[in-house]
Amino acid sequence: MKQDFVRKIEGYDEIVRERAICRKYGLDYSTEGGKIRSFINRLHPPRLMLRVSDVIDETPSSKTLRLVSPEGYLPPFQAGKYISIIADIGPIRTSRPYSISSPPNQRGYYDITIRNRENGFVAPHLLNRIKAGNRIEASAPSGGFCFNPLIHDRASVFIAGGSGITPFMSMIREVVECGIDRTICLFYGNRSDADVIFHDELLRISQRFRQVTYVPVIETPSPGYTGARGYITGDIIKGVVGQTGGRTYYLCGPPAMYDFCLPELEGLSIPRHKIRREVYGPPPDITRSPGWPSHIGRDAAFTVGIRGRGEIGARAGESLLNSLERSGIVVPALCRSGECSMCRVKLISGRVFQPAGVLLRKSDRQFGYIHSCAAYPLEDLEIMF
Repeated sequence: MKQDFVRKIEGYDEIVRERAICRKYGLDYSTEGGKIRSFINRLHPPRLMLRVSDVIDETPSSKTLRLVSPEGYLPPFQAGKYISIIADIGPIRTSRPYSISSPPNQRGYYDITIRNRENGFVAPHLLNRIKAGNRIEASAPSGGFCFNPLIHDRASVFIAGGSGITPFMSMIREVVECGIDRTICLFYGNRSDADVIFHDELLRISQRFRQVTYVPVIETPSPGYTGARGYITGDIIKGVVGQTGGRTYYLCGPPAMYDFCLPELEGLSIPRHKIRREVYGPPPDITRSPGWPSHIGRDAAFTVGIRGRGEIGARAGESLLNSLERSGIVVPALCRSGECSMCRVKLISGRVFQPAGVLLRKSDRQFGYIHSCAAYPLEDLEIMF
């Protein structure tokens, strides 16, 4: 029946004749079977098995893990991309994305720089328990927070907060090490001047290379500090860059920094298409997000039924992905910020809260899929994946 239908397709006879000619006079590519997939997997492997070759102390609260491949090969990447580190902590298997801070022009290792987080789960594990020689499983480099010479201005303004400096460090190192024709002005905000990651290196780079300007901005500086204070305001930015047009603006930092800095850029009349922001994980307290129903507390408990797999418990203030992982259910995930869609599940019944900025596809909305990393239960749910 199916074969009869295929024969009725317009041009079917011509295609059959052309295939016969190609088989008679063309090359036999059957011997190449599997080589294309092998090549693609080399550039974009589904998983990387890495070894920690060194642990570098950066500040009292941050370290750099230098990761190498036991096979001696690491896939290429663009500055600004991240890898997702897979961690087994007790009975829980989870993952967290970390931007690569080393430049892409060297391929001997990936550096990921980690800062401890209040009430963190994976960061304390990596900082306190991972030693040189340990093996780590990770994803291939992913993400889209990269410079595109075809559409982005060669003059860049980087706005970083805390560990949000890491993708910018990769970009800056590549620019100065490869002599790339770009100018960069970096505004780097931190609470304390004692905990600024890469401070000495950034000072050396800005003093040696004229195309890089470095402006640390400290919220509560120590006595004797003479630099910019407080938050990264529009006045501070304009005072350094002068003419704000003809530049692309990049932001990477905690959600609170975006909430403050985006209106400041709008106040400088920066067009939205000139502003690029990196995803940075969920907010520390989802119940403070605009639109959260005030009558539901963060510790409100609900039941999540998983079709064909039973039920689990979940809290309103914890993402559905975290609740699944705590119950021993592994869901594929990369960005954990509502962008990549790897962790999506189908919501059959119930309501969830999804914060602003979650990039659901139109088809996902139409057919009831949600990103479990950025979905918080507001009542009992039933899901399927």
